[in-house]
Amino acid sequence: MNLIPSFTIDHTKLKPGIYISRVDDVNGTEVTTYDIRMKCPNIEPCVDLLGMHTIEHLVATYLRNDEEYKEKLIYWGPMGCLTGCYMILKGRPSPEEVCKIIIKAFEFVAGYEGKIPGTAPEECGNYLLHNLTLAKYEAKKYVEILKTNPCFEYPKA
Repeated sequence: MNLIPSFTIDHTKLKPGIYISRVDDVNGTEVTTYDIRMKCPNIEPCVDLLGMHTIEHLVATYLRNDEEYKEKLIYWGPMGCLTGCYMILKGRPSPEEVCKIIIKAFEFVAGYEGKIPGTAPEECGNYLLHNLTLAKYEAKKYVEILKTNPCFEYPKA
Protein backbone atom coordinates (compact mmCIF):
# COMPACT_ATOMS: atom_id res chain seq x y z
CA MET A 1 0.00 0.00 0.00
CA ASN A 2 1.06 3.58 -0.66
CA LEU A 3 1.62 5.90 2.27
CA ILE A 4 -1.00 8.58 2.64
CA PRO A 5 0.45 12.10 2.13
CA SER A 6 0.39 13.08 5.82
CA PHE A 7 2.70 10.13 6.59
CA THR A 8 5.27 11.48 4.13
CA ILE A 9 5.87 14.65 6.20
CA ASP A 10 9.07 14.31 8.24
CA HIS A 11 7.60 14.38 11.74
CA THR A 12 11.10 14.64 13.28
CA LYS A 13 11.31 18.18 11.83
CA LEU A 14 7.71 19.25 12.44
CA LYS A 15 7.16 22.23 14.74
CA PRO A 16 3.98 23.61 16.31
CA GLY A 17 2.05 25.74 13.87
CA ILE A 18 -0.70 25.66 11.28
CA TYR A 19 -0.21 23.88 7.97
CA ILE A 20 -2.27 23.06 4.91
CA SER A 21 -2.39 19.28 4.98
CA ARG A 22 -4.39 18.81 1.78
CA VAL A 23 -6.84 20.52 -0.57
CA ASP A 24 -9.65 18.54 -2.17
CA ASP A 25 -12.28 19.35 -4.75
CA VAL A 26 -15.71 18.26 -3.55
CA ASN A 27 -18.26 18.76 -6.31
CA GLY A 28 -16.57 21.96 -7.46
CA THR A 29 -15.92 23.35 -3.98
CA GLU A 30 -12.41 23.52 -2.54
CA VAL A 31 -12.16 21.88 0.87
CA THR A 32 -8.96 22.39 2.85
CA THR A 33 -7.66 20.25 5.70
CA TYR A 34 -5.49 22.17 8.16
CA ASP A 35 -2.95 20.54 10.46
CA ILE A 36 -3.30 22.47 13.74
CA ARG A 37 -0.07 21.18 15.28
CA MET A 38 0.25 21.90 18.98
CA LYS A 39 3.33 19.81 19.83
CA CYS A 40 6.66 18.72 18.32
CA PRO A 41 5.93 15.07 17.49
CA ASN A 42 8.09 12.45 19.19
CA ILE A 43 9.91 15.12 21.21
CA GLU A 44 7.31 16.72 23.49
CA PRO A 45 4.74 14.71 25.38
CA CYS A 46 1.45 14.66 23.51
CA VAL A 47 -1.59 16.54 24.78
CA ASP A 48 -3.23 14.61 27.60
CA LEU A 49 -6.29 12.72 26.37
CA LEU A 50 -8.66 14.36 28.87
CA GLY A 51 -7.37 17.84 28.04
CA MET A 52 -7.57 17.17 24.30
CA HIS A 53 -11.17 15.98 24.57
CA THR A 54 -12.05 19.21 26.37
CA ILE A 55 -10.19 21.28 23.76
CA GLU A 56 -12.17 19.45 21.07
CA HIS A 57 -15.51 20.34 22.70
CA LEU A 58 -14.64 23.97 23.44
CA VAL A 59 -12.97 24.82 20.13
CA ALA A 60 -15.72 23.10 18.13
CA THR A 61 -18.32 25.06 20.09
CA TYR A 62 -16.42 28.31 19.56
CA LEU A 63 -15.91 27.78 15.81
CA ARG A 64 -19.49 26.67 15.20
CA ASN A 65 -20.71 29.87 16.87
CA ASP A 66 -18.27 32.25 15.15
CA GLU A 67 -20.09 34.40 12.57
CA GLU A 68 -17.37 34.03 9.92
CA TYR A 69 -16.41 30.40 10.44
CA LYS A 70 -19.63 28.63 11.39
CA GLU A 71 -20.59 28.19 7.72
CA LYS A 72 -17.03 27.32 6.61
CA LEU A 73 -16.30 24.66 9.25
CA ILE A 74 -16.80 21.09 8.12
CA TYR A 75 -14.85 19.30 10.87
CA TRP A 76 -12.76 19.95 13.97
CA GLY A 77 -11.16 17.11 15.92
CA PRO A 78 -7.98 15.68 17.44
CA MET A 79 -5.28 13.74 15.65
CA GLY A 80 -4.86 10.17 16.79
CA CYS A 81 -1.29 10.96 17.92
CA LEU A 82 -2.65 13.75 20.18
CA THR A 83 -0.07 16.28 18.95
CA GLY A 84 -2.71 18.50 17.39
CA CYS A 85 -6.05 18.68 15.63
CA TYR A 86 -7.45 18.70 12.13
CA MET A 87 -9.70 21.46 10.94
CA ILE A 88 -11.50 21.04 7.63
CA LEU A 89 -12.90 24.20 6.02
CA LYS A 90 -14.76 25.10 2.87
CA GLY A 91 -12.49 27.26 0.76
CA ARG A 92 -8.79 27.83 1.05
CA PRO A 93 -7.81 30.54 3.52
CA SER A 94 -4.06 30.70 4.15
CA PRO A 95 -2.58 29.20 7.31
CA GLU A 96 -1.84 32.77 8.42
CA GLU A 97 -5.54 33.65 8.10
CA VAL A 98 -6.58 30.48 9.93
CA CYS A 99 -4.08 31.33 12.66
CA LYS A 100 -6.15 34.38 13.63
CA ILE A 101 -9.32 32.37 14.36
CA ILE A 102 -7.35 29.60 16.05
CA ILE A 103 -5.74 32.13 18.40
CA LYS A 104 -9.21 33.46 19.27
CA ALA A 105 -10.58 29.94 19.79
CA PHE A 106 -7.66 28.86 21.98
CA GLU A 107 -7.84 32.11 23.98
CA PHE A 108 -11.49 31.21 24.55
CA VAL A 109 -10.39 27.81 25.88
CA ALA A 110 -7.60 29.32 28.02
CA GLY A 111 -10.07 31.66 29.73
CA TYR A 112 -13.07 29.35 29.87
CA GLU A 113 -14.96 28.94 33.13
CA GLY A 114 -18.06 26.88 33.72
CA LYS A 115 -19.57 23.67 32.45
CA ILE A 116 -17.93 22.24 29.34
CA PRO A 117 -20.51 22.17 26.52
CA GLY A 118 -21.72 18.75 25.44
CA THR A 119 -20.62 16.79 28.49
CA ALA A 120 -23.88 15.20 29.62
CA PRO A 121 -24.16 11.44 29.05
CA GLU A 122 -26.81 12.11 26.39
CA GLU A 123 -24.47 14.50 24.52
CA CYS A 124 -21.08 12.77 24.53
CA GLY A 125 -19.86 9.23 23.99
CA ASN A 126 -17.34 9.49 26.84
CA TYR A 127 -18.66 12.36 28.93
CA LEU A 128 -16.34 11.71 31.90
CA LEU A 129 -13.19 12.03 29.75
CA HIS A 130 -12.59 15.76 30.31
CA ASN A 131 -10.19 18.01 32.18
CA LEU A 132 -10.70 21.77 31.88
CA THR A 133 -7.51 22.61 33.80
CA LEU A 134 -5.35 20.66 31.35
CA ALA A 135 -7.23 22.10 28.37
CA LYS A 136 -6.67 25.65 29.60
CA TYR A 137 -2.97 24.96 30.22
CA GLU A 138 -2.41 23.52 26.72
CA ALA A 139 -4.48 26.26 25.06
CA LYS A 140 -2.48 29.00 26.75
CA LYS A 141 0.82 27.39 25.67
CA TYR A 142 -0.36 27.06 22.08
CA VAL A 143 -1.53 30.69 21.91
CA GLU A 144 1.93 31.80 23.08
CA ILE A 145 3.55 29.74 20.30
CA LEU A 146 1.20 31.07 17.62
CA LYS A 147 1.76 34.66 18.73
CA THR A 148 5.57 34.41 18.87
CA ASN A 149 6.94 31.69 16.59
CA PRO A 150 4.39 29.81 14.48
CA CYS A 151 5.29 27.69 11.47
CA PHE A 152 3.13 27.76 8.34
CA GLU A 153 5.03 25.53 5.90
CA TYR A 154 5.80 21.86 6.34
CA PRO A 155 9.53 21.19 6.76
CA LYS A 156 11.43 20.12 3.66
CA ALA A 157 12.45 16.46 3.53
